[in-house]
Amino acid sequence: MREPGFWWRKAGLASALLSPLAAAYGAVAAPRMARAGARAGVPVICIGNFTLGGAGKTPTAIAIARMLREGGERVFFLTRGYGGSANGPKLVDADADRADVVGDEALLLARVAPTIVARDRVAGASAAKAHGAQLILMDDGLQNGSLEKNFRLAVIDGRRGIGNARVFPAGPLRAPLAAQLARVDALLVVGGGAGASDVVAAAAQRGLPVWHGRLAPHHETAGAIARPVLAFAGIGDPDKFFATAQEAGLEIAQRRTFPDHHCFTAEEGAELLMAADRDALALLTTEKDHARMTADPALAALAQRAHVLPVTMQIDEMAQLQAALRKALGR
Repeated sequence: MREPGFWWRKAGLASALLSPLAAAYGAVAAPRMARAGARAGVPVICIGNFTLGGAGKTPTAIAIARMLREGGERVFFLTRGYGGSANGPKLVDADADRADVVGDEALLLARVAPTIVARDRVAGASAAKAHGAQLILMDDGLQNGSLEKNFRLAVIDGRRGIGNARVFPAGPLRAPLAAQLARVDALLVVGGGAGASDVVAAAAQRGLPVWHGRLAPHHETAGAIARPVLAFAGIGDPDKFFATAQEAGLEIAQRRTFPDHHCFTAEEGAELLMAADRDALALLTTEKDHARMTADPALAALAQRAHVLPVTMQIDEMAQLQAALRKALGR
């Protein structure tokens, strides 16, 4: 879906009109989060966010998985597989599976560690354990109380914060903020800006650690692109991608935005190619968007022509995060 602009502005008429639906949604979501979940038989770390849309969950999960694997942990990712058709549990094959089956995020995760896609998180955790997982790292699932978690990290965008602070559909929150803060162990603020200041203050009042991260572009990849670019993205916060590309030194001549997890059509692919050729531009997109193109023959030309700008999550307080995880996991 393409998120409405009023989510990220001061609450107005549109959000007020939707407030009864938001109250009903929140009344269901909050108790779901608070219920006692099933035990997986192995430790579970959950990386989630308070809002719909992009905050940096997947890069954070990948960074933590790499850190844990360096420490000798046999880590499995567990994800819902948003945007894919598979109910699961399914072990993802990063080379053979398609994004329309397992979701774009699952393909990225599977390049780093074994990944299970499952709509039923308890069944997914059982499958991960059966495949030899010593530790499960959930990408998303903070609001899903079906599985007991040993540690819950909430990721929030420093610029956008939680928008108008209303619950869906009146705003971007997945559940009332107080209910969500009560169910997390730490907060990671990604990027600069004052948009998350109120949430940071509320977390501090609860005694939660507040850490800071940033998305770092791969400068060697960016340096290999000599021409100005037509940058396009179908992610939760395309502006974050455009800003990262500019930080890497790329000149963005044109921008195209699409809804989050957008499945590109052949017509859209042809239009992007023609626009780039007409203005002598290179094409640039995100890793998630590229993952959705690669297995579609109708988008083969677009996938071949589009440059990808990889990013990594750099966490300033990684030592504190490691210590908190060791304590939570009993290591």
